[in-house]
Formats: sequence, structure tokens, C-alpha cells
Amino acid sequence: MENPEKSWFGEKQVSPEEKTENVIGVFDSVADKYDLMNDLMSGGMHRLWKDKFIRMIRPRSNIDGRPADYLDVAGGTGDIAFRIRKKIGSGANITLCDLNDNMLSVGRDRAIDKGWINDFKWVTGNAEKLPIPDESIDVYTIAFGLRNVTHIDTALGEAYRVLRSGGKFFCLEFSHVQTAPLAKAYDLFSYNVIPRIGKKIADDEDSYQYLVESIRKFPTQENLLQRIQNAGFKRTRYNNMSAGIVAVHQGMKA
Repeated sequence: MENPEKSWFGEKQVSPEEKTENVIGVFDSVADKYDLMNDLMSGGMHRLWKDKFIRMIRPRSNIDGRPADYLDVAGGTGDIAFRIRKKIGSGANITLCDLNDNMLSVGRDRAIDKGWINDFKWVTGNAEKLPIPDESIDVYTIAFGLRNVTHIDTALGEAYRVLRSGGKFFCLEFSHVQTAPLAKAYDLFSYNVIPRIGKKIADDEDSYQYLVESIRKFPTQENLLQRIQNAGFKRTRYNNMSAGIVAVHQGMKA
């Protein structure tokens, strides 16, 4: 069955329309504290995971003698796009697309603070219906965003559509821990600590409860790999980090 997550907002059953609206509400609420909360929730590990993600992408400023085109989906605060820009300099075209205007606003402000005034294109859009032309992108990235998409298989199809032949897909996402003792400790921390941190730091326990629950509802590594293959991607694989707390999935459009 395609898109089995479409009716689940964390552990609550909702309509697909309600899920999308609720996700927008979550990120409206946490946008200005999002980076701080990531540090607190992961003990700073999210920075190391993102750095390794970029090394796996191996970004280049030019492809086939022209500026490379990058698309970072659900990338509003800029963490991945900024790392790509820092790695390759100013030669490529980098577009950030996010469903949430507040997240994009945070990202724009951060870019300006870095002196990057016109280095990125900022687009409000849904991963399920990207406002991006067919076969116009060389590298599609999505980091900690796919689990919030209402129709994951639809989003994977959109990723395939916008990529050029030979284009690459990369997804960094929370996944499923591969060792039982660590999985138990991680569950205890996630369910008992993270929502309390959210309440204290962001005055929003419910949003962080959802973020924890959304991780548990996300497909397993093997299931997501199969769904990426079903979308048409070749040379697919995944790599676990931190024993499967997160995983990087990738594929190529033939």
C-alpha cells in the first residue's frame, strides 16, 4: 500500500489534510527554537550527522561543465544548504524548499548573518508537489524532513521527477536502532525527556511529543529502501549512523 503514513500524526489517527495542517502548526511553533532544540535533543550529534551526510554527498560546484543544481527539501533553516555552500563556494545553484514560511524566514535571517545575501533561492512548497521543473536538479537532499511528509511515496516520486538523468537522491532521517539495549535506552530518553525539554525551552510539549512519535512511525531502513526503489531509483543503499538512530538513504536516477 502506498503512503501508509498519510493518516498518522505521530500516534494519532487523522485525515491526510489534518496531518499536513498539523505539521505546519508544529513547525510554526518551534521554528525560532529549532536549532537549539536539535542540539538539546541529540546532544549536539545532529551536527556530526549532517557533516557526515555532506561528505557522503561529495558536493561539486560544476557538473558536466555547468553550475550544479542542488535542491534541499524541508531545509528551511538552512543547515544542509549552508554546508553545501561552504563546501563548494559560490559556483552552484542552491534552492531551499520548505512547506513552512516561518522556517524559511529563520533560514534567510541566518544566511544574511553569514553574509550570503543572494546565494540561495528560497521557495515555499510541498515535497509532494514541488514547484520545480522536471529534470532540472542534479542533487536532491532532504534531512530530518521525510518523516513529516504526509504522502512519502508521492514525495519520492517528486524527487525522481525533478532530478536529471544521473541525478542523485540523499535522505538523512531518524530511523530504527539496531541494538536492543540502545533501543530501550533511546526510547526512555525520547518519550520521557524530549517532550519535557520542549516544554521548558520552547514552551511546547505537544510539538516535541509529536516529533518523538513521528520517529517511531517512520519506515524501517529496509522498508524505505524498497520504497525508494519503487519510485524508480537505481543504485540504492543505506548507511546507518549511531547504530541506526539515523540513517542515510540514497539512490540515482538512471
